[in-house]
Amino acid sequence: MDDVLADAASRFIEYADIRFGRKIRPVDLHNRTWADVAGTTPEVIRSWLFEEGFFRGMKVIPDSQEVVARLCEKYEVFIVSAATEFPNSLKEKLEWLNEHFPFISWTHTVFCGHKYMIQADYLIDDHEKNLIRFPGKPVLFTAHHNLHLNHYTRVNNWREVAEMFL
Repeated sequence: MDDVLADAASRFIEYADIRFGRKIRPVDLHNRTWADVAGTTPEVIRSWLFEEGFFRGMKVIPDSQEVVARLCEKYEVFIVSAATEFPNSLKEKLEWLNEHFPFISWTHTVFCGHKYMIQADYLIDDHEKNLIRFPGKPVLFTAHHNLHLNHYTRVNNWREVAEMFL
């Protein structure tokens, strides 16, 4: 979900602006950590993930709602999220999905620790750790933290996902 359907990067940028007055641009993140860009420690950045409302307040990635709805008409689509690491994440992500993707049934939502357990034809994800052991066809969704990767089929946005699958 994060940085594929839900705009986690913008949420971190929002928190850095509110907490530190840092006006971060996505380009500032290329080859740098959130802590470096925000001028704080990794522990502070990680603590945001435990705050109530962090996941619930994410914006929707442009075009994702429309394209996912169209994909659901043609394919059996599952939303898979490694949401079990952060206590508030499960509830907030489920609420977020119900609000922004109400056409995705709870029966097609999977919250897990490792995504390699998912048996599917394709996995669209922004993290190599989720794609590397995936048994189907991995598709890398572009995010600031994966620009250095070049050995996956890559999509830069949901319009490109539509071109690939629709």
